[in-house]
Amino acid sequence: MSLPTDLPSNGAIKQNSKVSFTRKSWVRDLIRDRWMYLMLLPGVVYFLIFKYVPMYGILMAFQDYKPHIGMLNSPWVGLKHFQRFFSEPSFWQLFTNTFLLAIYNMIFFFPLPIVLSLMLNEVRKTGFRNWVQTMVYIPHFVSWVVVVGIFYLLLTTEGGVLNELLFAITGKKIAFLLEPEWFRTMIITQSIWKEVGWGTIIFLAALSGVDVQLYEAARMDGAGRWRQLWHITLPAIRSTIIILLILRLGKFLDAGFEHIFLMLTPTNREVGEVFDTYVYVKGLTQSQYSYSAAVGLFKSAVGLVLVMGSNWLAKRFGQEGVY
Repeated sequence: MSLPTDLPSNGAIKQNSKVSFTRKSWVRDLIRDRWMYLMLLPGVVYFLIFKYVPMYGILMAFQDYKPHIGMLNSPWVGLKHFQRFFSEPSFWQLFTNTFLLAIYNMIFFFPLPIVLSLMLNEVRKTGFRNWVQTMVYIPHFVSWVVVVGIFYLLLTTEGGVLNELLFAITGKKIAFLLEPEWFRTMIITQSIWKEVGWGTIIFLAALSGVDVQLYEAARMDGAGRWRQLWHITLPAIRSTIIILLILRLGKFLDAGFEHIFLMLTPTNREVGEVFDTYVYVKGLTQSQYSYSAAVGLFKSAVGLVLVMGSNWLAKRFGQEGVY
């Protein structure tokens, strides 16, 4: 009697059993943690709607987009808009302005939440620390329109508080809002005042997880506050710093449209025009949709390269990366 030749082999049976077991385990875990997944759902929906679905618009960068015929029927032009952008006389000016603001943000803004978090962590009076935290958090909830308005009232030459004080001391006034050399200083100062407190939240959360016994052992060995800070506190939040730095590099060329746009004047536009405001002017005021999409795609591509490169370097030196 002949045996059937289409029976599955032992390896196939084991493979099918493994797949079935894995599927059952995944379903069991999903049912067990259903409330956690339900809490995750709003964030997933947000990213799908506002981050992933709009990526469909990238196609415009390779078309001569015509609103009346739609994206699918608009003619394809390849890299025409990128070639135009890179050959524009204003390209290097835009790149320089955006790059300098990004560098200043990395140098002056990024380290300050870390420093402030370390200072707050050393405060032993809980009530005072909570009060300081509240005070530095509040500016985050103030819109850029209000922030720029406050600085206008302080710095204007027509009755500005700081200018009047400067005039009383030196007999001179400085047109901070009009002179190009003060533009980047004001942008970085406003960003620090508004966001540095909010940036401490993650670092303070990381510091709260440091084992107190490490500090006690260090004190028993004779280590002072600076030694404890250098050998315990900073290494404990090093991975957090690196991850946030990598994420920050992903937005390296994002200067902040609303902030920059509100601070621009005809006299400082030469140093204040950045990619974000350029996209607004070309895309919305001049209806050059495909060209502005190409500019935006270039900026995003730079951010992607920086994230992947910095993540690779972090892994190369034995640190935790984003992925």
